[in-house]
Amino acid sequence: MMKKIIRLLSLLIIVIASIGLSGCQRQESSWQKIKERGTLVIGVDDSFVPMDFRQKNGKLVGFDVDLATAVCKKIGLKPDFQTIDWSMKETELRNGTIDVIWNGYTKTKARAKKVAFSRPYLENDQILVTRKKDKIDNYRQMKGKVLGVQTGSSGADDLDNYPNVLKKRVKSTVLYDTYNNAFIDLKAGRITGLLIDGVYANYYLAHSKYQKEFKKEKLPYPSEKFSVGINKKDKILKDKINQALEHLEKTGELEKIRQKWFN
Repeated sequence: MMKKIIRLLSLLIIVIASIGLSGCQRQESSWQKIKERGTLVIGVDDSFVPMDFRQKNGKLVGFDVDLATAVCKKIGLKPDFQTIDWSMKETELRNGTIDVIWNGYTKTKARAKKVAFSRPYLENDQILVTRKKDKIDNYRQMKGKVLGVQTGSSGADDLDNYPNVLKKRVKSTVLYDTYNNAFIDLKAGRITGLLIDGVYANYYLAHSKYQKEFKKEKLPYPSEKFSVGINKKDKILKDKINQALEHLEKTGELEKIRQKWFN
């Protein structure tokens, strides 16, 4: 009887060891493929100022463009920015069409079930933008109004997770693919308020000739942190990105990029 137990335990140890070895091999294989390719495929929303957006000549620029380029240089890769449907970002990552999500991507508990996150590199808040002429002094006055929000955004998550703030007050919600289209509707009065990332709204309005027509209010949602979204199987890639981000923080290069885009 004892011999059988020992034999079973031995087999169990072998199985566990083989599973662990297989997992390590998958991680190494995944990183090796990226390394051999020489590029890091980065999924972005190219209309999200100031993180990733296109200038009039079509060139992609932004905070995350500069940061991703610096990180890639540190880990020996070239960045390959791919514009994706933001509402499908986790699917793109899971299917392997992109290596990372790097575009003002907020770390949340719900998203952490689907992807792995790098160390945070920037803080953000959700805010409400309204027209001054509508005289919305605080979010409580959105009762019975129409609210705009981007599909798949962390603002949309907050809307559902904290319904007493806005969801139970507003008459209806309009979903947008991009914040740019939402601002067009807000200016035209087709929506009364826009739930939006503070980093986007602050930059957009600071560079808009219509900035004096709008007002902003910070909402009572938890503060957010931007991180890189990585496939859970790519632990080696995650470690390398974290090491690079830590290096850029220590050397002051990350702060220089922050100063460039947020002054």
